[in-house]
Amino acid sequence: MKYDVIIGLEIHAELKTTSKMFCRCANNTLKADPNSAVCPICLGHPGTLPQLNQEAVNMILRLGLALNGEINQLSKFDRKNYFYPDLPKGYQISQYDLPLVYNANLEIDGANIAITRLHLEEDTGKLTHPDKANYTLIDYNRAGVPLIEMVTEPVIKDGKQAKNFCQSYQQLLRYLDISDADMEKGQMRCEANISLQTPGNWKYEDGQIKPTEKKELNPKVEIKNINSFKAVEKAINFEIARQSELLDQEKKIAPETRGWSDTQNKTISQRIKESSADYRYFPEPDIPPLNISSTAIKNIQENLPELPQAKAARFQNEYGLNPETATLMVSYKNLAQWYEEVVSELRAWIDASSDNWERNNRRLSALAANWLTSELFKYYPIASWANQARPKGISAENFAELITLIFQEKINSSAGQKILSAMNESNSSPKQIMADLGLEQIDSSAELARVIESVLTANPQQAAEYRQGKTALAQFFVGQVMAQTKGKANPKIVLEELAKILNK
Repeated sequence: MKYDVIIGLEIHAELKTTSKMFCRCANNTLKADPNSAVCPICLGHPGTLPQLNQEAVNMILRLGLALNGEINQLSKFDRKNYFYPDLPKGYQISQYDLPLVYNANLEIDGANIAITRLHLEEDTGKLTHPDKANYTLIDYNRAGVPLIEMVTEPVIKDGKQAKNFCQSYQQLLRYLDISDADMEKGQMRCEANISLQTPGNWKYEDGQIKPTEKKELNPKVEIKNINSFKAVEKAINFEIARQSELLDQEKKIAPETRGWSDTQNKTISQRIKESSADYRYFPEPDIPPLNISSTAIKNIQENLPELPQAKAARFQNEYGLNPETATLMVSYKNLAQWYEEVVSELRAWIDASSDNWERNNRRLSALAANWLTSELFKYYPIASWANQARPKGISAENFAELITLIFQEKINSSAGQKILSAMNESNSSPKQIMADLGLEQIDSSAELARVIESVLTANPQQAAEYRQGKTALAQFFVGQVMAQTKGKANPKIVLEELAKILNK
């Protein structure tokens, strides 16, 4: 590119606390009737006092430590002052100069993306603009819901890396069980800050983009409330192209806030961008400073769950999965957990005293992963595992039994697919379904030899051509045998018996 692209992200995630950030209203805004999950505190009535939610503090500390961040053991809350109809107080309780977490990072595609800060704040209400109406509806249920705001350093290179960062961040929030982070429901909202600079005219120093000369830098543009991962990439790429065109024409770039339109596939100007001075931050007088003890930090650190990247590495080492499959298997916490239940059932089947225990363990684990991703995903697509604990029709125990039948060559792949379909409908035992449908594989050499002789008798010309060196016809004969046995023959044994008969 002709210009250096500088991108920083801000991501807001709603927390899964029992109650709101500063009051005891239930945090169930998606299920409640409009304006029913509110009280004088979250509505900002005069004379009310906020009370800090300890559960929210614990959640941000877990996230901060999972992101290798540093904890401000002395922290405080601040008032961020601005007027908007969905902000009942006329200000937002947030954090400014002493966030709870700073200097964190998240690895994306082999690069460590630096995270400036993570801080707690309260959410605003929600505005609804009915179609063709001359009024706006306000639902204050969401006002006061706990939010974590995460701010990256301006080190992201393009729209794809930004999308991958958002996806990994969502995955981490779900693994820690602190947020459902569903973008379609507004539980996770992304904003991107983008600027284009002429190479050599800028430098990154002390967390700031600074000019190398006395020339002014091009201002950054903020894209607000992007509501899908696909839109993150598209909005950033559009904005890069838009700003590039303006700079090519020697036009000024306005320091503004823009929104992304999915229907028009472009960003749209909304307002001039505010600076921190516009918000007139000052310490929140009704909430005492926070003192986080070293003991509390240590306890949280020691109780962190296994995180996605570590889990994927273990799946490769312990189960013999390739990197792509391992990454896919840890996409969702529920999926990884269910897969490990399957592996546990498989291990119970393997003879621990066998010399081939380790080899069989890895082969079975890899076979289970391949069948899960290639076959089970047909019934339970990967996206369905985000909130679904396990398949409704197929237990981990039955799925493991199916894998052992395939591994033992008691059934072939075609029969396995039929059994899996029946399992999804009935949740019956694979062995029972195999018996009911008569799908057990024929591996008797004598029985297969009789079928092969019949096939050769019916196809004398092909048999003669095979004996004259056209050995590729072996697959033709295997297909004929499989047809006569209705798919129940073991192809491996068929080939062995075929070779014996034809090479006499």
